[in-house]
Amino acid sequence: MIETQTQEKIKKEKSYTTKEFFEEVPPNREITIGDLAKKTGTYIGDNDLILPELNLYCDNDTCKGFRLFESMDNIQLTKGDLKNLFIRYKCKNCGKRSKIYAIWAYLGEDRKTGVLYKYGEIPGFGTPTPARVVSVLGAEKDYYFKGRRAENQGLGIAAFAYYRRVVENQKNKIFDEIIRTVKRIDQGNSELLKELEIAKQETQFTKSVDSIKHGIPQALLINGHNPLTLLHTALSDGLHAKTDEECLEIATSIRVILTDLVDRMASAVKDTVELKTAISRILQRKASETPTETGRQSPPKDPKISS
Repeated sequence: MIETQTQEKIKKEKSYTTKEFFEEVPPNREITIGDLAKKTGTYIGDNDLILPELNLYCDNDTCKGFRLFESMDNIQLTKGDLKNLFIRYKCKNCGKRSKIYAIWAYLGEDRKTGVLYKYGEIPGFGTPTPARVVSVLGAEKDYYFKGRRAENQGLGIAAFAYYRRVVENQKNKIFDEIIRTVKRIDQGNSELLKELEIAKQETQFTKSVDSIKHGIPQALLINGHNPLTLLHTALSDGLHAKTDEECLEIATSIRVILTDLVDRMASAVKDTVELKTAISRILQRKASETPTETGRQSPPKDPKISS
């Protein structure tokens, strides 16, 4: 019965690559795979599970970013059978960090397409939350991490509800950070600062954003878009009449935009400080050299010429 349903799933649903499955699909999701295995021989069992290199986050001190991971596993699948598996990947850069997936795999009749289901993964799905984001979340960080766990488990409605609560309750902290950033990088924009202060007084985040008419600094735009407007749009979508999968997509978007906004604010302030320091050094150097250059006296005139 399960095999029959799985075959129907392969025929009807959009297919992913194994790379997309391991990198992008959270646990508790059953996904149709278009390139699940490759034939390695003439026998029915000679079908190797395709395990491509993955671009994953490595938290080792020598990496601290996305690196290529490779698997040394050699897994064979048999068409028509469900198989429970542990798949291990290791960072190619440091060779010290690993990623382990618990999955089941079903290979279709064509010995190429199939279905993968992800029970879980260690370390957990997704990239670590930056410390800067945690500091902005303040008292709501516990709800943020509950939302993160719900998102990782594919619970879209729960994730959306948690993230919306975080943004609404930390609205003032988010606006405080934006105001602080604008003051550092765009001091002359008094109208925007005034609007941000007024917007902070609104009780709801969506109403706050509606009251802002001036554009925010270029350094805070995400692909040319105002991140506050993007968050506003996402949060304006209610839970009613939406599937759990739709809520999951919106919840993920809220988290990604919020994280990117905090990173951009920190980077903008850092860049401004570094730029001011660089300019100051050059001006100081020029000031110290100027007296030497201008203080040089002209050589005395030849008495014979002056006479």
